[in-house]
Amino acid sequence: MTVVLGFEGSANKIGVGIIRDGEVLSNPRRTYITPPGQGFLPSDTARHHRAVILTVLKEALEQAGLKPADIDCVAYTKGPGMGAPLVTVALVARTVAQLWGKPLLGVNHCIGHIEMGRLITNANNPTVLYVSGGNTQVIAYSERRYRIFGETIDIAVGNCLDRFARVIKISNDPSPGYNIEQMAKKGSQYVELPYTVKGMDVSFSGILSYIEEAAHKMLSSGQCTAEDLCFSLQVRHNTQYAQLSKTLCNLRLQEMMGVMCKERGAKLFATDERFCIDNGAMIAQAGWEMFRSGQVTELEDSWITQRYRTDEVEVTWRD
Repeated sequence: MTVVLGFEGSANKIGVGIIRDGEVLSNPRRTYITPPGQGFLPSDTARHHRAVILTVLKEALEQAGLKPADIDCVAYTKGPGMGAPLVTVALVARTVAQLWGKPLLGVNHCIGHIEMGRLITNANNPTVLYVSGGNTQVIAYSERRYRIFGETIDIAVGNCLDRFARVIKISNDPSPGYNIEQMAKKGSQYVELPYTVKGMDVSFSGILSYIEEAAHKMLSSGQCTAEDLCFSLQVRHNTQYAQLSKTLCNLRLQEMMGVMCKERGAKLFATDERFCIDNGAMIAQAGWEMFRSGQVTELEDSWITQRYRTDEVEVTWRD
């Protein structure tokens, strides 16, 4: 049996997970949360990760009931992501691998999400809609690569929501997107917002620029409420979500995907917050697949890269 330990820390979450032949043995994580109106800076996020990463590692081993000797491989997020947090995690993973005498594997963050989704949902060959703070892509496997068939041409939809939350100072706990979704349920007035779709690709910078400029004027004049803006943004994003669905972790998006799939005789596979939110187990699972196919990362090659596209990785573990 092959046991892989995975470190994830590409953004504001630090996680350590352990996978044994498709079984999640442990998956603890911590989230760096900033005050309302503030994003998370790379240096501060890295400082948070450094403060807790060894505690999370200890928790992962204890929850799994394993010792370092039981681990066969150490995997870590190579990228994409924020530079300073990625470096923090890579350094710890390199150190642990050397201290324990284990092989090391650098994993693409996006492929970690894909492989975790395939494991949890038992979807053998899915078309993937990957929506996160830093990425918006429609992906499918073909000829030893995960091919990108459509993507954002500027910012990701999650980043758009995060930055909107800062404008009207919505809480970051547990996440800006979740809190926007809850506030949207209390809104009733629709404010017209622009959006752009370009073939298989989408754009979110225009809607963000508009709402950043207009929000304070509309709120201070009483033209609408913060809940109305959240409602309007959700409605407008629903239009873009529909486009993403047709070109093929928000609950509304999952609902729309379910309707789209039913209309077309397809099946929807979705993961819950344990595995769709950044976590160490997804890096361990992708590392497990890579390690079993004969891949390892030599120490001199164990760098990080902030821009690491999904389709750059040769998928050696699938037919």
